[in-house]
Amino acid sequence: QVQLVESGGGLVQAGGSLRLSCAAIGSYGLGAMGWYRQFPGKQRELVAAINSRGGSKYADSVKGRFTISRDNARSTAWLQMNSLKPEDTAVYYCNAGGIWEANAGGADYFEGSSWGQGTQVTVSS
Repeated sequence: QVQLVESGGGLVQAGGSLRLSCAAIGSYGLGAMGWYRQFPGKQRELVAAINSRGGSKYADSVKGRFTISRDNARSTAWLQMNSLKPEDTAVYYCNAGGIWEANAGGADYFEGSSWGQGTQVTVSS
């Protein structure tokens, strides 16, 4: 497993932006990576994922508002979140070591075993 350190969460008004960072400590070759979020009492859901070549996918609820990116040399990934809504309020988690499978409909991301500690994002109305 890889140690992942997240940062960038916080409180923002609706319509605002936040940028989450996920840095891998002491490891290289992270494979595909993803950002998940978890609402109270719910299971984690995939928000966005990116493969090692920069190919990405997004949940329908965040398409056009969120952008996932990565820098392989720095072992870091980001989630830029724009036009935030109160319903985006959740704990966000970074995931690494996942599997990316291209298919006719685009791609599937299967979570890896490495998780960040989670960072709270709160969007006020």
